[in-house]
Amino acid sequence: MRGMHLSPDDPLLLRIVDDLASHGWSQQTLFLPEPLTLALAAECRKRAAEGELAPAAVGRGASQEVREGIRGDHIQWLEPGQAESCDQYLELMDSLRIALNRGLYLGLEDFECHFALYPAGAFYRRHLDRFRDDDRRTVSAVLYLNQDWQAGDGGQLRMSLKGDFEHDVEPAGGCLVVFLSGDIPHEVLPARRERLSLTGWFRRRGNDPF
Repeated sequence: MRGMHLSPDDPLLLRIVDDLASHGWSQQTLFLPEPLTLALAAECRKRAAEGELAPAAVGRGASQEVREGIRGDHIQWLEPGQAESCDQYLELMDSLRIALNRGLYLGLEDFECHFALYPAGAFYRRHLDRFRDDDRRTVSAVLYLNQDWQAGDGGQLRMSLKGDFEHDVEPAGGCLVVFLSGDIPHEVLPARRERLSLTGWFRRRGNDPF
């Protein structure tokens, strides 16, 4: 399966654009074909086995530090050309970036993302994805890579929405959640088994050269 480019007018992408316009978030239960989801999961586990995933830090720049009481995932950033499955996913996300710009005029310039592996028991406390001193992160996108995930496995993404309403997303393989980075606080609940995802952000131009 080569090439994952979609037209900006693809119905799947337009549903995401419409959801963001109407309520600031979108959940697509089957966003990826299963073979690509499985390939990405295998790539994440391969990197973990080779020791390439590192404990994630909180904060930004010189103030970054690993604080397992806030987040317990291990990550590695994606770069083009590392693996075919990753390149296919990045191509698909660029199609979504174009669709978001066309439909919502967000001025998104690029997309950054990393594998995130949560060991059993790990979590991420409630937070916003946009940094206080850097507003480039505009739209967050989380793709789940977990096979046969059951409700009792935990690990849900809990989004805090308007009106004190909470929405939980089961991290089942192939599911994509997209939301406005500066508007929706969220957390990752503790999982009872290893939990894999690709977590990324569409970014607009900022003043910070770094």
